[in-house]
Amino acid sequence: MSITNVNLTSKTTEAITLTDAAVSKVAELISAAGAEEPLALRVAVKSGGCSGFNYDMYFDSEVAEDDVVSTFGEVKVVVDPASAELLSGASLDFSDGLQGAGFHITNPNATRTCGCGNSFS
Repeated sequence: MSITNVNLTSKTTEAITLTDAAVSKVAELISAAGAEEPLALRVAVKSGGCSGFNYDMYFDSEVAEDDVVSTFGEVKVVVDPASAELLSGASLDFSDGLQGAGFHITNPNATRTCGCGNSFS
């Protein structure tokens, strides 16, 4: 398997927006990862879950030519074209409170969500 360095500054359209709290936490996590190559947050929608689709988020150093790339401060967010359609207008937030900490996606395209918060249709 070969790894290719990719310019993470290709496209600049927003498939999903990040709140300031999410940007801060993602930047902290990327910094803590200590990777040698630049990392972006990849947000994707996969088939599955109790409502039809699941959100998937992970750090990625590779960007496909047709990926949608957005920049929020020092954080780059990468979304594949199919997921971008399902995430259009969505927002990623991070909260850290007494009820627990975590990321939450608010998606206006979701007509139904699951109690777990990770599945939608």
